[in-house]
Amino acid sequence: EVQLQASGGGLVQPGGSLRLSCVASGIEFADYAIGWFRQAPGKEREGVACISSSGSDTYYSDSVKGRFTISRDNAKNTVYLQMTNLRSEDTAVYDCSTHFICTLRANRPDAYWGQGTLVTVSS
Repeated sequence: EVQLQASGGGLVQPGGSLRLSCVASGIEFADYAIGWFRQAPGKEREGVACISSSGSDTYYSDSVKGRFTISRDNAKNTVYLQMTNLRSEDTAVYDCSTHFICTLRANRPDAYWGQGTLVTVSS
């Protein structure tokens, strides 16, 4: 069984930081790129960041570039999303997904997904 578990969300004030984690099982983790996506209230899902299978390449949406950092630890089957300088508009359910090649396109019918973790940015 392929499973991805997204965690680390919570309530944070604007300007604050959070680190999300995505732990995968049931796949050869080092063969996959992993992406983070989010869906804000009333909005469609959007790609946030992606990291190549080796960790050598990273990609970010314009809205988070310079604020978020994606990384991975293949020995732990885990991908992280370090979020800093959070804004209210970052409030969303964040989830991770598998990729063969990184993309920030939200339509991913071929991907495995986690269950999501809620990030709320509010004062």
